[in-house]
Amino acid sequence: MTITPDDPTTALPGRPPVVDLATWQAARDELLVREKAHTRQGDALAAARRRLPMVEFDGTVEVVGPDGPVPFLDLFQGRDELVVYKHMWHDGAPHQGQCEGCTNMAWHLKDAVYLNARGVSFAIVTTGRWEEVASFVEFMGYTQPWYSVRDVDAPIGGDMGYLTCFLRDGDRAFLTYSTTGRGNEAAAGFFSLLDMTPYGRGEAWEDNPEGRPEGRHPCWYWRSDADGNAAWGPTSRPVPQWTRPGATPVQTLGRRDHDH
Repeated sequence: MTITPDDPTTALPGRPPVVDLATWQAARDELLVREKAHTRQGDALAAARRRLPMVEFDGTVEVVGPDGPVPFLDLFQGRDELVVYKHMWHDGAPHQGQCEGCTNMAWHLKDAVYLNARGVSFAIVTTGRWEEVASFVEFMGYTQPWYSVRDVDAPIGGDMGYLTCFLRDGDRAFLTYSTTGRGNEAAAGFFSLLDMTPYGRGEAWEDNPEGRPEGRHPCWYWRSDADGNAAWGPTSRPVPQWTRPGATPVQTLGRRDHDH
């Protein structure tokens, strides 16, 4: 049976209109023109990034990793380029009380093989005491290198929640680029996938057609309960933590209980 696109019985409230394939393809092709322009603009921005100046700093400054203090230059692992994610940290908080946004980023950066193949190293730094950081890294099952930059000045330390790029020339080290906020989305591909779906990210700030499900606060789905339901209650955790051995519900979010 052929479904008549303009048949009111086929319309679904709060969902895209139902049309025939040819009509859909025409609308898709029209949007594709804008998507290609967006891609080209992104290419132009990347070209501008490559033309930014850089800042030299002391690469012999020590950071602390599993083998104790090492010079920051060791993070390059012999390569000339390095990408670092700066993970926020809350001293004394249990694992489920650490930053869900940074957990999101770190979880999506678990494997750097393609960066390495291109000659780029990757590491995560944070301001936590190494003893606490090591426990968290083990619990999460991370295999990428982590380091404590506690009391280390910028650009190695400084503010957390940033993606930062560095360049090495022999024993000289340079800061070349840094971004935060939505700039970090480049590291988490699920954002782009959600943007392709009819309901998007489900966040209130999005521009949605009339009748679509009402959005919630930003990042509402970054924590969940033991059943996988998005939740920010006293037994919630950053979503990927539930896949880790021994991740049982607890009665505190850690830092948030202290904040309030």
